[in-house]
Amino acid sequence: MRWAGQGIEAEAPGALPGLGSIAGLVRSVTTPEFRGVTFHEVLARSALNSVPGSGMPFNWTINPYRGCTHGCRYCFARPSHRYLELDTGLDFDQQIVVKTNVADVLRRELARPSWRFEQVALGTNTDPYQRAEGRYRLMPGIIEALAASGTPLSILTKGTLLRRDLDVLVAASAEVPVGLGISLALADEDLRRTVEPGVPSVRGRLDLIRAVREAGLPCGVMVAPVLPWMTDSAEQLDHLFGELAAAGATGVTTLVLHLRPGVKDWFMKWLAEERPDLVSRYDQLYSHGSNALPSYRNAFEDKVRPLLSKHGFGRSSRHRSSSGAIEAAGPGSSSGWGEPTDRFRARGEPADRFGDQPVDYTNRRAPADSNRRGAPADTNRRRAPAGTNRRAPAPVPAITPPPDQQTLF
Repeated sequence: MRWAGQGIEAEAPGALPGLGSIAGLVRSVTTPEFRGVTFHEVLARSALNSVPGSGMPFNWTINPYRGCTHGCRYCFARPSHRYLELDTGLDFDQQIVVKTNVADVLRRELARPSWRFEQVALGTNTDPYQRAEGRYRLMPGIIEALAASGTPLSILTKGTLLRRDLDVLVAASAEVPVGLGISLALADEDLRRTVEPGVPSVRGRLDLIRAVREAGLPCGVMVAPVLPWMTDSAEQLDHLFGELAAAGATGVTTLVLHLRPGVKDWFMKWLAEERPDLVSRYDQLYSHGSNALPSYRNAFEDKVRPLLSKHGFGRSSRHRSSSGAIEAAGPGSSSGWGEPTDRFRARGEPADRFGDQPVDYTNRRAPADSNRRGAPADTNRRRAPAGTNRRAPAPVPAITPPPDQQTLF
């Protein structure tokens, strides 16, 4: 398999996207704290991934990890493990690639004159706050590098470990737009344990939403995927949207289950074990491709829109018919994707926190006398207009999760 060529100074062209020739130590690690999991530590050659024309509200992503110990049976990213000659089932859950030098590589890439300060998204493939982040602590360096360069960022996660970095995120939000999204698709804890066994509890993620909002940051929620005939009833969605509103969510995006090749087999195996009564209905619902039949998606949209409006998420909502996503805004966010909003105001923040005019990051250039080799102290930062009294966010004390969450998530 392709891991065989990943020794010191080994040439393994195409072994991993962005890696190729690796200069430095590469090792595989197991530890009793992560029983059954192997971490493959690699030295990445690139950190930023370009994804133009993807239909997402961003063109750049960073993935510090490949594979994910959340173990979600429905995870759309599973097919990416095939490129490593690993399977999309247990290997995806247990063979985790860790880009140990990702923050250092990122700083170099952000210092290039060609960088246009476009938004960068994390959590679009595998979760940056999965269990491994408690061991490797890659995210603080990534966040600080993006903020220091003047690059807006967004994070989508199921991991309550994000609470560890709230102070880092608050500090970053004083320099650039920061968007946060939490993925919370179901309120049934018993179902959560079987369909996404490595994910923090429903209550833990609701508490995370509250913590993010108390820190003065926006927090959208991805109610995704909605599982047909398991989590899609009006009663279930009404209850979940109510919980999200009470927690202070600033936007919600609902997305019906999407079953790509490489994901469908793994999910259907789980379905046959846990809900054999639904197998034939799913076979029919997904008989024409990865998306549920249009008739189901249309009926779901009719059902969910009034429920979103009922709980304050109906403003400026829009529908992506190709994927079945329904995005609904609350105050300060345009959806649950976690994209940053430049005009967001924290609780109690004056309306002119960053001035009345939004900043165009797509055409920014470094001043001629700036030193692009390091993290600039005074350049490429968003500034308040002259005469405004910009108030810095209050410092947020570090939050230590309870021992069980700190160890597991």
